[in-house]
Amino acid sequence: MNIQARQVVESAPLMTASIRAAGTAAPDARRWLVLVVLLTGTLLPPLDFFIVNVSLPAMRTALQASADVSQLVISVYAAAYAVTLILGGRLGDLYGRKRVFIAGMLGFGVASVLCGLAPSPGMLVVGRLLQGISAAIMAPQSLASIHALFPAAEKNRALSLYGATFGLASVGGQLLGGVLVSASPWGLGWRSIFLINLPIIIVAVPAAMVLLSESRAERSPRLDVPGALLLAVGLLALVVPLIEGQERHWPWWCTVPLVLSLPTLSLFWQYEKAQERAGRTPLVRPSLLAVRGLQRTLASTFFFYALAAFFLVFAVYEQAGLGHDALAAGLAILPLGVGFLLGPLCSAYIARRLGSRTASFGMVLEVLGLVLVATLAFAGESSWLALPLFLTGVGQGIALPALVRMNVDHVETRWAGLASGLVSATLQISAAVSVAVFGGLFVAIAPDGASAHDVRLAFAVASLAIGASLALAARLSWKRQNI
Repeated sequence: MNIQARQVVESAPLMTASIRAAGTAAPDARRWLVLVVLLTGTLLPPLDFFIVNVSLPAMRTALQASADVSQLVISVYAAAYAVTLILGGRLGDLYGRKRVFIAGMLGFGVASVLCGLAPSPGMLVVGRLLQGISAAIMAPQSLASIHALFPAAEKNRALSLYGATFGLASVGGQLLGGVLVSASPWGLGWRSIFLINLPIIIVAVPAAMVLLSESRAERSPRLDVPGALLLAVGLLALVVPLIEGQERHWPWWCTVPLVLSLPTLSLFWQYEKAQERAGRTPLVRPSLLAVRGLQRTLASTFFFYALAAFFLVFAVYEQAGLGHDALAAGLAILPLGVGFLLGPLCSAYIARRLGSRTASFGMVLEVLGLVLVATLAFAGESSWLALPLFLTGVGQGIALPALVRMNVDHVETRWAGLASGLVSATLQISAAVSVAVFGGLFVAIAPDGASAHDVRLAFAVASLAIGASLALAARLSWKRQNI
């Protein structure tokens, strides 16, 4: 899935500060071994996003949870990650990337234990919230450390391995989730998908302590804590009611936060403007959005990531609609992951011919794939799903790198880091909102106890709705000038 290229830019706000030059001293002789440790922290956040999808039915049964909890388990993680991401990068600038990397990994381990031992749905959601925050503190340090660690001649190779890590997470996450739920090692069942993080962390933390060298920005920006808090409150007030409202029949504690979310986000924006006018370093630089075309491509980025919800509804469709187990559901999504791995290999070739329309071309392939998926679901035919899933994955792999570049190329080089940060935050926020909206649409058509026919119908309708969002993204990203 699109986590691969998305997270390649997630730490880019760090680049707006000066990073200690790597070429002024002899490269660290252990740098490739250090890279393995850094990529461990890079792998865990996207892996724990994908591994959950096929495990949701087992979680719901064991914890006797309602359908909205399934969405919260994914959306709370995505929302917490989105609102903490830039803050996590700034912490590394201020306090040292090695220190913050280790702290984030330890926090991720504690949160994984909390999820794996959760006795109730509420505790599981709290654990996922803490996982998202810890992931956002840990992950940004990897890219900044790679820039500081590797000389220019080796940097592209290191970054290609960094990017490939996300492809591995997207392809392997759901499959691993299916294997663990089906095998149920030591009788842990779905809990093993969280506790599997512990052996990795137990090895990685001591290795990081021994191998990593400390690095930080020479001139660190001032930490915009009020801005981060305002954004977090505004987004949570928006996302949680969208998830809970339908299931709870819109009680006051859903409607009031939802109404207040827009004024809160508006207050965040006004505060950021005031910070910029005063010459301080805001969490998001408002003047960037005045750049011609950037608002349009960011809007395209938001609608583009509707595919995040597809992984959730597909996992439910496979198990509740087709009667497959968790392992089969994990295997069924592999064609999309393989397509996503291969798509970027075609992107450069297509870009030489289509220029700035490459992103739109990729999204059109996605729309076509989703329409075919919906058609097969309507017809009750699942044996041919691999082909449209592969097409959807290829389109995603082609579109995302081109879309990221379109956003960054709208601004001057000196603001490329901040623009990349906006792209990353937009993708993460879109993940949370799309799971809430399209997951809610699915549940509205196929609530608890729905027949397999209704589940298939809900999946088809949700797939078409996600395709419509991608079609809008393709239209917004269409432009005449070449990149």
